[in-house]
Amino acid sequence: LVALDLRGRAASRSLPAPFGMESYSRDMLAVVDHLGLEQAVLVGHSLGAYAVARFAADHPERVAAAVLVDGGLTLPVPEGVDPQAVAAAVLGPALARLRLTFASPEAYHDWWRAHPAFARGEVVDGDLVAYADHDLVGEPPAMRSSVSEDVVRADAGELLEIGKPAHRLEVPAELLCAERGMTDDPNPIQPEQLVQSWVEGAPGWRRSERVPGVNHYTIVMGAAGAGAVAGAIVRGLQSQGGGPGLRSGG
Repeated sequence: LVALDLRGRAASRSLPAPFGMESYSRDMLAVVDHLGLEQAVLVGHSLGAYAVARFAADHPERVAAAVLVDGGLTLPVPEGVDPQAVAAAVLGPALARLRLTFASPEAYHDWWRAHPAFARGEVVDGDLVAYADHDLVGEPPAMRSSVSEDVVRADAGELLEIGKPAHRLEVPAELLCAERGMTDDPNPIQPEQLVQSWVEGAPGWRRSERVPGVNHYTIVMGAAGAGAVAGAIVRGLQSQGGGPGLRSGG
């Protein structure tokens, strides 16, 4: 299992522009080539799901199966509404975090512990701390997230196009969707009508599952969500015959 930090984030934060799906797809191809893999099972969560879909559309011959976790499909934008306004509404809480500074790692841990997505205590505290530490850069008392706001805004600029590759997929693909949203709200990131339209676009090639009781974060960090993701990975590996898998993080 190989985990990627997308360009501009965490351990890949020093990689320069350009950002966006085309760049992420090229980066993923470089990793697959470096590992000497003819094919891989790709798994991506959130923005990583869009990157996986783009790679699978660009290089279907290198993909045994794609697993998209609470991402990958274009967010609906009502006619006459500015896509950037939609992006700001969806990404607002995340963008606000990128502007914050923290006096210590413990302060960042406490910020995440207080996040509504983790209020139910579904995530082991050590896992949450490890997640936060992987993202944190700088020195006390001015530590911050490794992710640049400019990177997120550049990705958001592709809002109307970002989900189109998922509808062109010609590889076995599974979409796992959280029942709840980014703040544990009742509004899922991937609406059911959109999901069903995607599945019906290629019957037999695509499968979807709405994972009950999880939100955008706990679908990968909580036990129930992680179990559902693991099951999808196993199905992807079985479609490949048991070969290696590749996971792209958002």
